Parts: sequence; structure tokens; C-alpha cells
Amino acid sequence: MSKEQVEKAVAGYFAGIRDNDKESWLAHFATDGVSHDPVGAPPHEGHEGLSKFFDGMNKMFASVSLVEQDVFIAGNEVAVSWHGEIIGKNGRTVTFAGINTFVIDSAGKIALLRAYWNPRAMIKELNS
Repeated sequence: MSKEQVEKAVAGYFAGIRDNDKESWLAHFATDGVSHDPVGAPPHEGHEGLSKFFDGMNKMFASVSLVEQDVFIAGNEVAVSWHGEIIGKNGRTVTFAGINTFVIDSAGKIALLRAYWNPRAMIKELNS
């Protein structure tokens, strides 16, 4: 697998969220891909579980934007620090940050995602 394939999968993940394009976002995951977002919560498994996760974001927030800050690639594994901005259905804007780790499979798809961030703090700020 090339570095470009790895970069494409990760960039597509973030672009799909920013563009609110579920189909594009899902296309960057393996059909049996797993997302731990956030780490510690029950995983979202396969395209069906990932699709429900994406739909849940849209029910909770007017928009979600995650922007890559630093991207570190080691073979087929990637760590990304990111900055996020969410606009709630109430019109409030919250900024937050996190780190995602990815494992990319031989087809250039996300096989495993682990997202490290604090959703409780973000939700608390959004609703305050």
C-alpha cells in the first residue's frame, strides 16, 4: 500500500465529515470497519453501525467540522491531531480538539479508527 492511499483514506474521512457527506465518508471505511468514537464508548461496527453514528451526529448538531492539524503516518497506521467546531441545533458554537488513530487495510480503507476526545465537556459547553 502506498503512502498516497493512506493519506487519501484519512483525508476522505475528515472531508466527509466537513462536507456532511455520509456516502463519501462511509466509502473510506472497509465494509467491516470499526470506529471507537470516542474511545471507551461502544464501537460502531460495519457500514450499518457507522451509518447510524453519522446519522446521530446530524440529529444532534447543525454542523460538524474537524480539521487535521498534524498527521503522522507509519506504514498503514496514522495518528492525527485535529481541531473541531460544532454548531448545535441551538445555534451555539463549540470548539474542541482530539486525536484520532487509524489502521488502513490493504485496499486503502479504514479498518480501525480510535478517536480520543472528551464528548462530555463538548456537550456541556454546547448546552451551557
